[in-house]
This record gives sequence, structure tokens and C-alpha cells, in this order.
Amino acid sequence: MIDSSLKDIAAALRAGRVSAVELATDSLARIEAGNGRINAFVTTCRDSALQAAAEADARIAAGTAGPLTGIPLAHKDVFCTEGVLTTCGSKMLTNFVSPYDAHVVTLLKQAGAVMVGKTNMDEFAMGSSNENSHFGPTRNPWNPDCVPGGSSGGSAAAVAARMVPIATGTDTGGSVRQPASFCGVTGIKPTYGTVSRYGMIAYASSLDQGGAFARSAEDCALLLSAMAGHDPRDSTSLEREAENYGRDLSKPLAGLRIGLPKEFFADGMADDVRAAVDAALAEYRRLGATTVEVSLPNARLAIPAYYVIAPAEASSNLSRFDGVRYGHRAAAYTDLNDMYCKSRAQGFGAEVQRRILVGTYVLSHGYYDAYYIKAQKLRRLIANDFAAAFQQCDVIAGPTAPTTAYALGAKTDDPVQMYLGDIYTVAVNLAGLPGLSHPAGFGAGGLPVGLQLIGNYFDEARLLGVAHQFQQATDWHARAPRT
Repeated sequence: MIDSSLKDIAAALRAGRVSAVELATDSLARIEAGNGRINAFVTTCRDSALQAAAEADARIAAGTAGPLTGIPLAHKDVFCTEGVLTTCGSKMLTNFVSPYDAHVVTLLKQAGAVMVGKTNMDEFAMGSSNENSHFGPTRNPWNPDCVPGGSSGGSAAAVAARMVPIATGTDTGGSVRQPASFCGVTGIKPTYGTVSRYGMIAYASSLDQGGAFARSAEDCALLLSAMAGHDPRDSTSLEREAENYGRDLSKPLAGLRIGLPKEFFADGMADDVRAAVDAALAEYRRLGATTVEVSLPNARLAIPAYYVIAPAEASSNLSRFDGVRYGHRAAAYTDLNDMYCKSRAQGFGAEVQRRILVGTYVLSHGYYDAYYIKAQKLRRLIANDFAAAFQQCDVIAGPTAPTTAYALGAKTDDPVQMYLGDIYTVAVNLAGLPGLSHPAGFGAGGLPVGLQLIGNYFDEARLLGVAHQFQQATDWHARAPRT
């Protein structure tokens, strides 16, 4: 049943063909059987999952179930979960048991979803390959010698390997969309402020946004509808009416204008990715959409702007991890300052230390105006480019990543090449726009290729509807790796 759509699973639960306890047991068995190969999960929650599943069965029997009641779910280990380890993929938090739930976790509990575990991730969400985790790299279910993408690679891999039908993630510069592309699943990052950041351990506060993974756009719509909503505890949470993100799923594509940024189709895209993207766009045209060329002239500056702004915010956010109140504390030290230095040096991995140092540098006296202020000005120019493009089109499309998943270790010695893997995704976060990646074919070695759809602010329902129409006409999203 876990390989079925959420609608089909919910129908089976209501009809009594399967119970929530049976679904949770099956999911836990799949994790146990496959996690040694993929390393998608850091923590599993057998006892609490089976208890939550029994409660879901009671709700179903009482006729008070919702669309997610009894559905197995995994949370990225960046979301605080009461009474369960929340490590953020870091040695710094290997012993941290959260005393409260993130807002997203609370909403999904209320919806009746059954959390079966917490997924592996790049440490503090810093990375594009899921190789920076203290718990070792997650591997791509399509080829265990390749990366799953990051930083939400554990969640993407868990859905791709059919360990769970849905999972949460976070996206700061592409960390939902890029692993969705590499693992052949659907992933959506909504408009900034749509999903509460309360209880989501911060990397870069003005960029971080919770997102959803599932096999299909239809399933993502159900998950996002349960995750989104105003939260007064998060000052960046938007006060908007609750939305049904599946409302446009049946809307045909006739008359839809798809913008193709010429900057996305220039040099840098691998041939196999280009072929899959071109074929997907041809399918969209066959379904009634038209394509128009648009321009995002400042898109080439998104990477340098992002890698000034994000580390700057990280250096501030991660200053709280000092070994005093919680987290790793060095075993031996001479004084308070020595404890700070040793605890942070031991607790943070190399990539986190690199970004803290970069962030501290660009915020320092004499460099703040030269780097940080200029990056923020570029951010505004990038947002203006998108606004101009949306005068000519309804959605923007292009590759999610310039390549398919690459081999483990291939880019760990070259951070710049690793960062360039986010070239098509970071601009969306800088502008605060919604973005979605859906499976669009396969490249060399049978590895998945993702197509990215970008919408105007609060256009999540349209993006999901567009992707759903594509998925009704193709079966890329329904294919699963051999496990």
C-alpha cells in the first residue's frame, strides 16, 4: 500500500482493507530492511508510531479521519520533535531531545499522520549532497554510489525508496527541489512565510522554508495543505486564510504560458539533463501550454549573493551553540573561553565551520558594506527580474539541477563546484517565491532528471496543478528504484 497514492491509501483505510497499524508496521519494516544500504533515517520511532497509528485507526472507525490520518510520515531531522532526538545531522546536537514540537510537527500530528522517524540531512542544512552529516552520507536509492542531493536528501531518499509515502524537508537554496530531482520524486518549496519556521532549527532565517516531498504533485498538495498556516510564534509567518492546494489539480493547461529563462538554457547544463527537460517541455506543449522566452539577467549573480547572505545569517544563528545550555560540550577545557572554542570546534563539521567563518567575515567592520549590503541589493534586483518575467508568463520552467546525481565524494574537495549545483534554485529563495521539482525523465546511468517550475507569490496551487497534469500524461513519477 505504501507504493499507492495518498488518496488510494486513505480509501483503503476507510474501507478497512488495511489498518494504520499495519501501514506503520510495513513502513518500519521497509526502513529496517533498506536503511543500512541508503542511510536515510537517523532515528526511528517504533513505539510512538504504533501508538499514533492505533489512535489513527480509532479516528477512522469514528468517522473523524482526514486525508492524512494513518499515513506514515518522516520528518527531516531539522524539525524539533517532543521527546525524540533532534540532531540536525550534527555532532553538536547528538544528545538533544527536544522538549517541544515544531509547528509543522504539531499540525501534522493533528492531521493524524504517523511519524515513523527522522531523516538524515546535511549538518545544519548546509550542503547540496547530504555528505556533510555527522551520521554519514545518505545514498541515492537509484544508485547507492551516488549522492541523493541535499540538504533534505534523507527525506527525498526515504520517499524514493518507498520507505514512507510522504516526508517533510526544508529549502534554503534548493534543499527540497534538488534532492527531489536527484531521487526522482516530487518536492515543493512554498512562498516564504507560508510554512511556520517555529521549531525548525535555523540556518538562514530569511531564506529557510519548510517543504514537502511525495511521489506526486497530488500527494504534495495534500501534505502542504496540512503543513501550511499562520503561526503567531513565527514573526515571518504570513497571516493568510487556509488554502486547499489541490484546488487546481483538474485544471487543464490550455492557455498556460510557460516562461523559459534564456539564462537557464545557456552553457552549464549536462546534455542528458537538457534532453529530458526538452522532452518534458514538448509534453507540456502537447497538453496545451505555450512556451515563451523570458530573461532573468541577474540570475548569474544569485550564487555569489546567496553565499554571502546565507553564511552571514548562519554565523549569527549558530552562535547559540556554545556548549553551555544544550548540545555538545568539550570534555576538557581550561576556562570558559576555552570551553566555547573547543566545544564549537569539536561539535561543528568542516562545512559548517567554513560557512560560519565566511559569514563572520562578511559581517565584520569594513566588509559589511562591501559584501553583505551589496548582496542584499542584488537580492532585490533578482526579485525584480522575476516580477518582470511574470508579466510575460504564468509559470517559469527549467532544469532543477545542471546534472543528475553525481558520485559520492566527487565534489567534496571543491566547494565552489558543489555550490554551483544550486545555480537554478537559489534565486527562488532569494526572491521568496514558490518552486517545485517533478520527475521529468532519466539521464545517463538511469538516474532521474527533475524539471523545476517556479510560480509567482502564493501560486503553489497553480504549480501543483500544472505538475499534476503532466503526471497524468506521463509515468516518470510512478517509477521506483530497485531496492
